[in-house]
Amino acid sequence: MEPNPKITPEWIASAKARGEKVPALTAYDYPTARLLDEAGVPVILVGDSVGMVVLGYPDTTQVTLAEMRHHVAAVARAKTRALVVADLPYHTYQTARNAVANARILIEAGAEAIKLEGGVEVVPEISSLREAGIAVMGHVGMLPQSVKEEGGYKIKGKSDPERERLLADALAVQAAGAFALVMELVEADLAGEITARLDIPTIGIGSGARCDGQILVTHDLIGAFPWFRPRFAMAKADVATAIRDAAKEFVRGVRD
Repeated sequence: MEPNPKITPEWIASAKARGEKVPALTAYDYPTARLLDEAGVPVILVGDSVGMVVLGYPDTTQVTLAEMRHHVAAVARAKTRALVVADLPYHTYQTARNAVANARILIEAGAEAIKLEGGVEVVPEISSLREAGIAVMGHVGMLPQSVKEEGGYKIKGKSDPERERLLADALAVQAAGAFALVMELVEADLAGEITARLDIPTIGIGSGARCDGQILVTHDLIGAFPWFRPRFAMAKADVATAIRDAAKEFVRGVRD
């Protein structure tokens, strides 16, 4: 058996039964993907967060399928051991047929699984993707692609109706065939309850410590995007300052 086998959706799906936590980080380019892989990160998400931390958009809703394909291909060139998951961007999975056609574009670019946002309402899309042989990671709670409709990034699950809806969403996504579920900004106790109810692993972002894994935008983890950082993101480095200092030193060196 290989000492370091390729990570697959099946490996992630079974992590919960093994009692193994699932760390995940984002990457949008070859060197970042390669570095994360060398660090042992098992899941690399080519997220539509690329729109905010790389492309300068105010939110994720302006990211196009062509842009996602470009970044997926760059990450895939790193040929990582990690599982490469790609976000289907805004308005590319409004029907099951669109979801499958657009997911195939990202799979052809090198993605090994697809993530899409939503619960009960995207069950037909998840089911069609699975029927087409495409692995799916779900995403419930705060949905960044719906940030305009929801009026900002807010914690979900504070009211009883909302808690019931989120649990129903999580169970529906699992039943439709997702191999894992991202929960974003879900109230921590509820996130723990959902985690206990599901057989597939939950991967939290701003949803407390009781999830089966955690995901962060790498730019938040390393302090590479200092103009905005979510309150739950604890930076482990200060890359922005290092870049500024190196650039200042270069400018001084040239002028002197």
